[in-house]
Amino acid sequence: MPYVIAFTQWAGCDIIVYKINVKVNMKKSSYILIFGIAALVIGSGVALFVFGGGTGPKKDVAGVQTVAEGDWVKGNKEADVSLIEYGDFQCPACGDMEPLLAQVNQEFSGKIKFVYRNYPLPMHKNAKQAAYAAEAAGKQGKFWEMHDLLFQNQESWSELPNPQEKFVSFATVLGLNLDQFGADMNSSEIKFSVEADFTSGEQAGVNSTPTFFLNGEKIRPKTPEEFKGLIQKELNR
Repeated sequence: MPYVIAFTQWAGCDIIVYKINVKVNMKKSSYILIFGIAALVIGSGVALFVFGGGTGPKKDVAGVQTVAEGDWVKGNKEADVSLIEYGDFQCPACGDMEPLLAQVNQEFSGKIKFVYRNYPLPMHKNAKQAAYAAEAAGKQGKFWEMHDLLFQNQESWSELPNPQEKFVSFATVLGLNLDQFGADMNSSEIKFSVEADFTSGEQAGVNSTPTFFLNGEKIRPKTPEEFKGLIQKELNR
């Protein structure tokens, strides 16, 4: 199934995937319509492209109103305010957001719980494998450490034909049991966990990475100041 992909400028909305059924034998007029829309949106600064189509237990498909038992949580797990990110380890905008998220977690330390859920976009060929690597590291108590290494070294593995060796090198740096890491990366449990995250994102209307939900409500801040302001507003309720 083909996708129409829109790239926007701010780090809060890197790649938007609109799933559109497009028949292979579409008429010429359909092509004109699609590219007419593309030209219009490009004029607004957005480029459109058409493409073909702790240790967590097994995750159920979680909603955005609650934090699930298998979620990866940073900060105060008992906090009333939750910030959930649906991210893609290969997404450049997700990587660009990392310094701000580190700042947010530091500034609101003890006041919020931050959750990361996997949403590997289909056009990012190594994103799903990276998600498996993070989840496998999590089985040995090192999810956030692998999460950080994947983003910090994103350019070194994103375009590799096979990133497995690079992920193993990260696991080595973290002192993981490599046999267990390899087995976990290929396990049905890890694959199910990533798929559960992705499904929950789809059900919540996620169509871009990174996407954030603040206490169950999707937020689209345009600046770091607005991002922090929304969190503070929620804390003040």
